[in-house]
Amino acid sequence: MSALRLDLIGRYLRPHRRTVLLGAGALVVVNLLGVAIPLVVRQAINDLKPGFVLGDVLGVSGLIVLMATVMGLSRLWSRMLVFGVGRQVEASLKERIFAHVLTQDPGWVQTTGSGEVISRATSDVENIRRLLGFALLSLTNTVLAYALTLPPMLAINPWLSLAAVSLYPGMLMVVRLFGGRMMKQQRRQQEALAELSDLVQEDLCGIGAIKIYGQEANEEKAFDELNRVYLDAQLSLARTRSTLFPLLEGIASLSLLLLLALGSGQLESGRLSIGDLVALILFVERLVFPTALLGFTLNTFQTGQVSLERVESLLAQRPAIVSPAHPLPPGKPALGAVEARGLTVRYPGAERPALVDLSFELHPGELVAVVGPVGCGKTTLARALGRMVEVPPGQLFLDGVDVTRMRLPDLRRQVSLVPQEGYLFTATLADNLRYGDPDAAMERVRTAARQARLEGDIKGFPDGYRTLVGERGITLSGGQRQRTALGRALLVEAPLLVLDDALASVDNTTAAGILRSVREEQRRTVLMISHQLSAAAACDRILVLEGGRLVQEGHHSELLQQEGTYRRLWDREEAARQLQAV
Repeated sequence: MSALRLDLIGRYLRPHRRTVLLGAGALVVVNLLGVAIPLVVRQAINDLKPGFVLGDVLGVSGLIVLMATVMGLSRLWSRMLVFGVGRQVEASLKERIFAHVLTQDPGWVQTTGSGEVISRATSDVENIRRLLGFALLSLTNTVLAYALTLPPMLAINPWLSLAAVSLYPGMLMVVRLFGGRMMKQQRRQQEALAELSDLVQEDLCGIGAIKIYGQEANEEKAFDELNRVYLDAQLSLARTRSTLFPLLEGIASLSLLLLLALGSGQLESGRLSIGDLVALILFVERLVFPTALLGFTLNTFQTGQVSLERVESLLAQRPAIVSPAHPLPPGKPALGAVEARGLTVRYPGAERPALVDLSFELHPGELVAVVGPVGCGKTTLARALGRMVEVPPGQLFLDGVDVTRMRLPDLRRQVSLVPQEGYLFTATLADNLRYGDPDAAMERVRTAARQARLEGDIKGFPDGYRTLVGERGITLSGGQRQRTALGRALLVEAPLLVLDDALASVDNTTAAGILRSVREEQRRTVLMISHQLSAAAACDRILVLEGGRLVQEGHHSELLQQEGTYRRLWDREEAARQLQAV
């Protein structure tokens, strides 16, 4: 094991060092008694003479039973202590991973794969628990067993003892031969399980699309292929284990046979007493279990080391977007004023920036639309306002404060971003609406639902606000999902509301009522990204993007009088509307 891994194990165990030391102390008691019992048996046998008293034998037997009882209780206590440490590390590590994942950027989670993250947070953490529990206990017990058993064996008969353990280096050679292979096979098995988990989770989320396009057979085929890879990895590991463990047990049994063969000859010659031979047999048998278990212990160590690397690499992942070291407080009072000064945003690895030299202002209480062809940077602009993508310093300001100088929680309390596909949780409608403020009173929940024009739909549900929303809002229509996500944003009353095509599934009359409610009742700044120019026409101003640049700006009537992107998009929408009317 490398020094780095030992350091990691030490770091995990450091908070529990007192418990570990107590467990190790209990193991010392176990092994001292394990050595003492064969010596007591040896002495009792050697003291047997014609005409012995049964009471003496019963007395020795009672002593051995007492020692074995204390030994068993000490072993139980050591396991409770050390295994308990493994369980505590497992619980705290899962909490760390969950908290760490919540700090990551959405893009990282999407590219890494939720199945991979879940695999590291579950199976890998369990492997670490076994490493710090079972493997630590087993290895400590093996070291103590050899350290305390070999001296009395050598004292009884050094040559016979060395002959009995002479085959044990063969175990180490076998372990060395199989150890690296098992480690690689374990890593492949975990990777295959992560890929399988990714596919299952993706298919469960996209079950609607699978049904619509009739792709059940293809998905089953994809699952079968990944499942076959996982099965092959499992079988390879199982074959290696099935070969390793019998070899270790066979070598241990041969050492006992060798002891009996050589010991019987010395017994006949009088160089060894019966008590000595019985004690040596008990000592050798005592070493059989920890020696045979060495292979399984090594496998647990190998598996745990792989999992340690995987978990540590996950915890080492740092989010690209973080709060500044010396943040500035948000502007007072929070009005929702926005200013972009040459805003340029480039995604990592992209050849061209998504936004190029964008400059504009949003005044408090203003309703501004952002329109443009597909891929022009509208969604990137929406995400930039909440720093869901990285923004260069000195280019984007909220109420006069550079957004890169604000703490992320402060910034995101000032900006409510409603995406086109608002995620809903498996909870009640009321809990989904109050997600941004879990302690919000029911009156605020009802107000937000009314402003989002959702109240009428809720009254039609048998359970009203207690209606359970299925996974990702599957029990609601597209318009209801969008309005629920919008109501969630309205409830937190942030001064800047960003609607990223969040009314696409809502009819024009309802959308107009929502915008009117937002303007009249909440008086917040609204940036509405929309593909529906008819909705943008009612806004105070319209920003027109193309190729990531701001190419036009003005009111609907002004932009129609200009030749350019907006007029072209409007004419296209009018033509589509006329075709639908026919």
